[in-house]
Amino acid sequence: MNEIIKEIEAEQLKAEVPEFEVGDTVKVYGKIKEGSRERIQIFEGTVLKKQGGSNRATFTVRKTSNGIGVEKTWPLHSPNVEKVEIVRKGKVRRAKLNYLRDRVGKKAKVKELVR
Repeated sequence: MNEIIKEIEAEQLKAEVPEFEVGDTVKVYGKIKEGSRERIQIFEGTVLKKQGGSNRATFTVRKTSNGIGVEKTWPLHSPNVEKVEIVRKGKVRRAKLNYLRDRVGKKAKVKELVR
């Protein structure tokens, strides 16, 4: 039984998964279905956390829209996620950036990683 589940999950994995980390600013191109039409909407923000493994892996992105914090959790291998584009790399020392939820303005920024 366990082998059957593993085979099904392996079929659902995407071939190309973008390499991004927590703290990076990313653009997520998500498919949105409105009636019979389908369009792509861009959600740009900071990656707060990555969790899970295999085809169950998810990541949470946070942005500020009109002064209100908005978070979305995306499945990494979902067919509704067209692509993830890295805008800039962030320099953080934590695996989960939950503390950014309480901060507003310049305090909510993540330093850029310069290589």
